[in-house]
Amino acid sequence: MNSSGISKIVKRNGQVVSFDKEKIVSAIFNAAREVGGKDRRIAEILADKVMHQLEISKVPPMLPSVEEVQDIIEKELIEEGHAKTAKAFILFRYEHAKLRKGREQLLATSGNIPYKKIWQNLSWSLDHNCYSISKINERIENGSYPQLVLEATEKYDADIAAAVEKVIARKDHVRIIIIAGPSSSGKTTTTIKLSEHLQKQGYELIAMNLDNYFFDLSHHPRDEFGDYDFETPQALDLKLINQHLSELLAGKTIQMPRYNFKTGKREAETDSLKLEKNQLLLLDSLHGLYGPMTDSVPAENKFKLYIETLCQIKNQDGEFLRWTDVRLLRRMVRDSWHRSYNPKQTLEHWHYVRRSEIQHIIPFLGTVDHLIDGSLAYELPIYKTHLFKYFPEFVETYRDDPKRQDAYIRARRVHDFLAAFHNWDDESVIPKNVLIREYIGGSIYKY
Repeated sequence: MNSSGISKIVKRNGQVVSFDKEKIVSAIFNAAREVGGKDRRIAEILADKVMHQLEISKVPPMLPSVEEVQDIIEKELIEEGHAKTAKAFILFRYEHAKLRKGREQLLATSGNIPYKKIWQNLSWSLDHNCYSISKINERIENGSYPQLVLEATEKYDADIAAAVEKVIARKDHVRIIIIAGPSSSGKTTTTIKLSEHLQKQGYELIAMNLDNYFFDLSHHPRDEFGDYDFETPQALDLKLINQHLSELLAGKTIQMPRYNFKTGKREAETDSLKLEKNQLLLLDSLHGLYGPMTDSVPAENKFKLYIETLCQIKNQDGEFLRWTDVRLLRRMVRDSWHRSYNPKQTLEHWHYVRRSEIQHIIPFLGTVDHLIDGSLAYELPIYKTHLFKYFPEFVETYRDDPKRQDAYIRARRVHDFLAAFHNWDDESVIPKNVLIREYIGGSIYKY
């Protein structure tokens, strides 16, 4: 018998059934038992708090839903200091949602990304109370946002260290390390970090930046908007790349080109490069997994890494943010100061980025040796400070333009989730050697 005025509850299928407070007690106690809890009385006290919140939020004849009750349970567990029990309860919810809907609808994921990696990221987000916009906002409000910066940095560094261990295990054969991934996933910083780690193992990494192998703009076709497609592998001089790779492994010296993105041309100057003993060649490229990019190199001599922003952050509607939107914001910030593109140009160009990722990157994920998560749980409040002011105009500009509906849909989606984040404008809490500095500037590294 329920002492409150709540007697009915709405199930997920819409069916109205009798409300039973004891089910709340059992749900909390079962989650507590998963982490060593033994006091059922605590579960009963917490259930009373859940009931109180329900009574405040639901005035008859309004009925609570199962999802609403579970949301309140989750909130009360965290606010009352039962973080471990909260995690167990949240994982319980996800496991059951997985059974109902299938994995692909449960997480922000891709069929080509190993599910174990995604689940590890979600678990980390739960442990560090940053799995939703509201939780990240809470960390800003309670003053723990700078600590979140450090926690995310430690996570990323540990991922890099794990990749290095695999490289060392194959040190007798590996001559080239390939870092691939979609645009603005963090390839360049990851390259630098790997170099730092491997130097401690007695190896020197020599970077061969394939962005320097772009053809001049005069060789690029334009679309109906006069936009260039930098995202296709054919925008790179694949023949010259393979020639240079083959020559390097044979002990020869090559002359690497230099590409100037502001002029859209290769410069007259070149850079000499030769691969010495205890040196590994590092390829940082959007298309590093694309077969024709490195056909001249035997498979055993290559170690392939893939990096993606595998964030597991829910918006205000309980939906996971899209990885590609996070990368879009990174590129908007970087392009505005590094490549003389304004945010509007970056947004209009993004359909090329997505098309190329789907065609030339995602199909090859099954060939990689290690997967690195380049997402940063703290980054979106920073991008809001840099970019949100532009998005209302983007939404209005593209709303009724039939040729720019891709830009409109993307702008609308990004506008809505950025609006829900608190701003963060004190970038002094961000170390000078972390991945986000590749986009916002102020890094100790040269890009």
